[in-house]
Amino acid sequence: MADPLVSTAWLADHLEAPDVRVVDASWYFPQEGKDARTEFDMAHIPGAVFFDIDEIADETSDLPHMLPSPVKFASRVRRLGLGDGSRLVIYDQFGLRSAARVWWAFRAMGHGEVAVLDGGLPKWIAEGRPVEDDAPHPRERHFTSRFNSDLVRDLDQVKRALANGHEQLVDARPAGRFTGDQPEPRAGLRGGHMPGARNLPASDLLTPDGVMKSSSELADLFEQAGVDINRPIVTTCGSGVTAAVLALGLARLGKDRAAVYDGSWTEWGGRDDTEVVAGPA
Repeated sequence: MADPLVSTAWLADHLEAPDVRVVDASWYFPQEGKDARTEFDMAHIPGAVFFDIDEIADETSDLPHMLPSPVKFASRVRRLGLGDGSRLVIYDQFGLRSAARVWWAFRAMGHGEVAVLDGGLPKWIAEGRPVEDDAPHPRERHFTSRFNSDLVRDLDQVKRALANGHEQLVDARPAGRFTGDQPEPRAGLRGGHMPGARNLPASDLLTPDGVMKSSSELADLFEQAGVDINRPIVTTCGSGVTAAVLALGLARLGKDRAAVYDGSWTEWGGRDDTEVVAGPA
């Protein structure tokens, strides 16, 4: 699965393939007032299982949905019937948002046969394709975690990257939050951005119907944001979700080694030992 995106037509043609597994990775911001699991129970792509990013997470961290240990990750996805040799197709109910996070998480755990459904469930339904409300009963499969630290950055690594300039930091938050002109949705966080970071809102990579823009459009967007896609990149956002949308866009451009700062602004903006800059980059 060299292309990190698959179309709804591709999935419809391969839905019954014995090695294809479909995963609903939906997640909503608290202020959106929706429960992803409830929505899944009401309607999901046939055969899909639900991946809860807040449960398949590091329970020892006070930061939201941080990557769990490889042992916990393997344990949880085995129960979902997701194992070695499976081709995974990840989607979400929004169109394209948290699916990118779970795509990145599987790759960080060493599973390369994973792609995101372009346009997600909204596009699937708009095309009249089938959904079901049956509870899934997956058969447990063996999953081997091989943690790929190249795709993950922590606080200290980001501090070093900013100090030495080796890696570019690209922030996926909306422009108003990046500049500090709009408040953060989580209480207690300072406004602004990391010194030297560039801003490319994740929503800019998508069409209004949640489909990722063309490769040429993506390349133009990164260039306009002042990002050199041929140099190492670390993406960041509010809590490590939409940062993965930028990583997905870069993968479409053949740059599949972009790392995600897992703690993102929830960690950086919530501390008093990190530098914060207000205004445009």
